[in-house]
Amino acid sequence: MAASETPHFCNDLGVEKINVGVKEFKCMGARPPFDHPHVFLDMGADGQIVCPYCSTLFVHDTKLGPQETDPPTCLYE
Repeated sequence: MAASETPHFCNDLGVEKINVGVKEFKCMGARPPFDHPHVFLDMGADGQIVCPYCSTLFVHDTKLGPQETDPPTCLYE
């Protein structure tokens, strides 16, 4: 069992790239009610991944914590 809940990230700003501090997360597109299916994404050995629904590029940034993003408003709580 995982030690913590999988973070959900959203892209209400419509930016092309979001830097994140984790390699496994869920993308939900925009916040409800404009969200897409919440898809689990795993970068694996890569440092980036593109969401197949909203085409947002997520890039792993080791300087960020597991609940941090750049831009900073992309964590869904």
